[in-house]
This record gives sequence, C-alpha cells and structure tokens, in this order.
Amino acid sequence: MLIDGRPLWLAQTNTWVVAPEPGGLAVIIDAPPDASGVLELLARHDLTPVALLLTHGHIDHAGGAGELLRTVSATAYVHPDDDFLTLDPVSQLRMLFGMTPPGDYQPPDSFDALADGDRLSLAGLDLDVLHTPGHTPGHCCFSLSGEGVLFSGDQLFAGSIGRTDLPGGDTDQLMESMRSKIMPLDDGVRVLPGHGPETTIGFERLNNPFRSYWR
Repeated sequence: MLIDGRPLWLAQTNTWVVAPEPGGLAVIIDAPPDASGVLELLARHDLTPVALLLTHGHIDHAGGAGELLRTVSATAYVHPDDDFLTLDPVSQLRMLFGMTPPGDYQPPDSFDALADGDRLSLAGLDLDVLHTPGHTPGHCCFSLSGEGVLFSGDQLFAGSIGRTDLPGGDTDQLMESMRSKIMPLDDGVRVLPGHGPETTIGFERLNNPFRSYWR
C-alpha cells in the first residue's frame, strides 16, 4: 500500500495520493489550488489517477480540481450538500482570503455524488464514505477499508477539530459527527488530516482539547 501526501497552497492543505503500489492506478484526496503540486506528487510514484475524492468544498481543498481534471483523466467526487461551495470557488477565494483569483478557477464540468455509507472501489482500493457534516454540510471522511486509515479532511486534526464559523458550519453537527462516525473507530486507526501532522483515533480520544464535547 502506498500513501503519500504533501501540504500545498497558502493554506498548507494536505493532498494525499493512495495506490496499491507505485507505478499503477491511484486515488487523489483533495485538490488545493496548486495542480502542479498534485501532479508532482503523482509523478514521484509514477501514478495514474482514476478518481479525485473531495472531503469538502472549501477552496483550499477543492479549488484545484478543475485545473487538475483538465490535465488528467479522473472522476471527481463530492457530497452534493457542498455543491454551493464547489460550484463557486471564486466567491470563496474573495471571502476567505481577500484574493482576486489568478488563472483558471473554474470547477470541473461535473461531480459524482458521495453518500454516507458508500463503498467506492477505485484503483484496486475500497474506500468507505463517512458523511460528517459540521465543518461544512457535505463534509466527508474516507476510511481505507481493511487498512486502519482515515482521511479526515477538516473534521479532525492532531489536537484540534475543524472550524464551524464559515457559511454552512454547525458546531453541534460537527460534534455529533464525532460521536457517531469518528469516535466509534478503533484506537489504532491512523488519521491523515487535511492540515498538519497525522495522529490516531486513540490519541485524540484521550488528548484532544475538544474531547469533552463529543462524549
């Protein structure tokens, strides 16, 4: 199993590539507005992407999807509750970062819809979809079946959780997502987040400063 990631763009968003082995088919998780950085990560392992899974629609996770998918042949997936974000990256860029978008910030022509409980069989991998609203209405985490790995997006970080003060955010929903979807996972599950270093479910269960809110 190959899992590699790197922080990209001004928000230092982790983009991840996952594949059974180097030199084959792969899945990309999240696409910051730095398509060249994602392509370099793929080239590092000679990978051919077949799918791009977006944990959510914020510009720092989805803003590079359009440019990336005009370069590689892959299917983009996102939860439809985040369509209001993924379809309007320019407004997000201005609101969140006060920036006028350079270059091509058009979203992909279409997305395939994610739904809670889906099992996606892609590139020889099985990924289970956990719909975890709170950071955004359509936020999803992806569990790599049988491998003890969770791609948590902006749901859970090492020592923190996702913010809920942006449009569509809801603190109560995020905590319920933690209680019902994330904390039932085994302590040994590796958490590969959308920002910052990796952690484990067990460590966050005992040490996360927000843990009292989801118990």
